[in-house]
Amino acid sequence: MNRNRFLMLLVAAVAAALAITYWPAKSEGYNPDEDAALQAALDASSRGKELRALIDATPAAEQRDMAFLITNMPEHDREAMDVELLKENVTYANIARAKYSWAQALPEDVYLCDVLPYAVVDEVRDSWRKELHELFAPAVDTCATMYDAICAVNANIPRLTGVDYNTKREKTNQSPRESMRQGMASCTGLSILLVDAYRSVGIPARFVGTASWHDNRGNHSWTEVWLDGAWRVTEYYFPSQLDHLWFMADASKAQQDNRTYAIYATRFAGGDDWFPMVWADEDENLPVEALPKWVGAENVTQHYVDLAYEQYTRHLEAGTHTFLRIAGYKERGKTAHSDDRAAMGVDVFRGTEQMGGGLTAGELRDMNDVFSVLLPKNTEYELRYYDAAGELHRLAVALGTDPTTVEIYLN
Repeated sequence: MNRNRFLMLLVAAVAAALAITYWPAKSEGYNPDEDAALQAALDASSRGKELRALIDATPAAEQRDMAFLITNMPEHDREAMDVELLKENVTYANIARAKYSWAQALPEDVYLCDVLPYAVVDEVRDSWRKELHELFAPAVDTCATMYDAICAVNANIPRLTGVDYNTKREKTNQSPRESMRQGMASCTGLSILLVDAYRSVGIPARFVGTASWHDNRGNHSWTEVWLDGAWRVTEYYFPSQLDHLWFMADASKAQQDNRTYAIYATRFAGGDDWFPMVWADEDENLPVEALPKWVGAENVTQHYVDLAYEQYTRHLEAGTHTFLRIAGYKERGKTAHSDDRAAMGVDVFRGTEQMGGGLTAGELRDMNDVFSVLLPKNTEYELRYYDAAGELHRLAVALGTDPTTVEIYLN
């Protein structure tokens, strides 16, 4: 591990440790009668007596968790949440923590803020934890480490849930049940589903996104998992590819002090900032500052700029490289929609030397996702790929000084 990477992991671990007001570990015991913050939340709620009765009826070993949720949930949830949903959520969070070694080893603040919560952002509050636990437990029960479990969840989630990327979904911020009912979701719904799938088997996860990329082509959402003391980047469809995602070049241009172009990670128990839920603007004309502010968040822009520097920016700053972007489509002339795209294997050569290769983004991937290779400028390259009939194509590409996009076709 290089020195810069080590320092990033150390800073992330320290930040996580300091980010939440102290809550007692279960081994220290918990008495709701001594919890002033809980009492203040109950006194402020019209359902105070009902919620206190819920805590009293909760098994002693789970009372601290229930109290944490009630104390830290948004006010409108405290007034309207189904108590049966809360019971199921706490019960199955505890089942997962007792069952898996990685969950048992979690710091209390990470468990409370990033495993226990019943929701991710502003999605419908419906029951998901029991269903997702029963779906994913068989996939992770044989895993020895959290990393193995992360890979198992991500490798199996499309098959187990039946949900794929599709911009024809009913709405942006779908709950797991809404996405599973339709079999489709866009990046926000996929990220909510992936966060909840991880949490259902005791893996800490949080929702991350930007209100807009630097070039104003729209927002994007993804997921982080907590592994070995640091938050690592992942996304639906990427089983083990932590921290190396297709959007890292765009993330390198995020702006920490500009809310429109900054990157935020959600925080259930507050956080020092708020998450810009752009999908809540039905008319699509509100300034970012006018969006709802009740989902807590942390500004994590610098972390992404640092990651992108190692992967891309240092090469671009040297002035020696630029991007070759390759988009695959089913038929020539049909490039308007996500279902027109095709996942095609393509290799990039400079003479006899292979410079890169991979799959173009198919119809199930985010519309902003375009297969990209960082290459030396002002050089001739050859793309090699097979069409639907199995015929090998060789396409010459002259890459100049600026990023270049090339389209290839199955038919």
